[in-house]
Amino acid sequence: MNKVAAFLKESQTELRRVNWPSRDETIRYTWIVIVLSAFLTVVLGGLDYLFTYVASKYLL
Repeated sequence: MNKVAAFLKESQTELRRVNWPSRDETIRYTWIVIVLSAFLTVVLGGLDYLFTYVASKYLL
Protein backbone atom coordinates (compact mmCIF):
# COMPACT_ATOMS: atom_id res chain seq x y z
CA MET A 1 0.00 0.00 0.00
CA ASN A 2 2.90 2.32 0.72
CA LYS A 3 4.18 1.99 -2.87
CA VAL A 4 0.77 2.94 -4.27
CA ALA A 5 0.61 6.07 -2.11
CA ALA A 6 4.15 7.04 -3.13
CA PHE A 7 3.31 6.50 -6.81
CA LEU A 8 0.19 8.68 -6.56
CA LYS A 9 2.08 11.44 -4.75
CA GLU A 10 4.89 11.41 -7.33
CA SER A 11 2.38 11.42 -10.18
CA GLN A 12 0.63 14.45 -8.71
CA THR A 13 3.99 16.24 -8.37
CA GLU A 14 4.88 15.49 -12.00
CA LEU A 15 1.49 16.70 -13.25
CA ARG A 16 2.08 20.06 -11.57
CA ARG A 17 5.28 20.45 -13.62
CA VAL A 18 3.60 19.83 -16.96
CA ASN A 19 3.47 22.84 -19.27
CA TRP A 20 -0.15 22.58 -20.42
CA PRO A 21 -1.07 24.31 -23.72
CA SER A 22 -3.38 27.31 -23.63
CA ARG A 23 -6.92 27.12 -24.97
CA ASP A 24 -5.91 28.96 -28.16
CA GLU A 25 -2.99 26.59 -28.77
CA THR A 26 -5.22 23.57 -28.24
CA ILE A 27 -7.80 24.88 -30.72
CA ARG A 28 -5.09 25.73 -33.28
CA TYR A 29 -3.45 22.30 -32.99
CA THR A 30 -6.83 20.59 -33.24
CA TRP A 31 -7.60 22.42 -36.51
CA ILE A 32 -4.16 21.51 -37.86
CA VAL A 33 -4.83 17.83 -37.15
CA ILE A 34 -8.30 18.00 -38.74
CA VAL A 35 -7.04 19.75 -41.88
CA LEU A 36 -4.06 17.43 -42.31
CA SER A 37 -6.26 14.38 -41.77
CA ALA A 38 -8.74 15.59 -44.38
CA PHE A 39 -5.92 16.33 -46.84
CA LEU A 40 -4.36 12.91 -46.38
CA THR A 41 -7.78 11.29 -46.75
CA VAL A 42 -8.24 12.98 -50.12
CA VAL A 43 -4.72 12.12 -51.29
CA LEU A 44 -4.93 8.47 -50.24
CA GLY A 45 -8.47 8.15 -51.63
CA GLY A 46 -7.28 9.58 -54.94
CA LEU A 47 -4.35 7.19 -55.07
CA ASP A 48 -6.65 4.28 -54.25
CA TYR A 49 -9.03 5.32 -57.02
CA LEU A 50 -6.14 5.73 -59.48
CA PHE A 51 -4.59 2.35 -58.68
CA THR A 52 -7.98 0.63 -58.81
CA TYR A 53 -8.70 2.22 -62.19
CA VAL A 54 -5.32 1.27 -63.60
CA ALA A 55 -5.56 -2.29 -62.25
CA SER A 56 -9.06 -2.83 -63.61
CA LYS A 57 -8.25 -1.26 -66.98
CA TYR A 58 -4.90 -2.84 -67.72
CA LEU A 59 -4.42 -5.83 -65.44
CA LEU A 60 -7.81 -7.53 -65.42
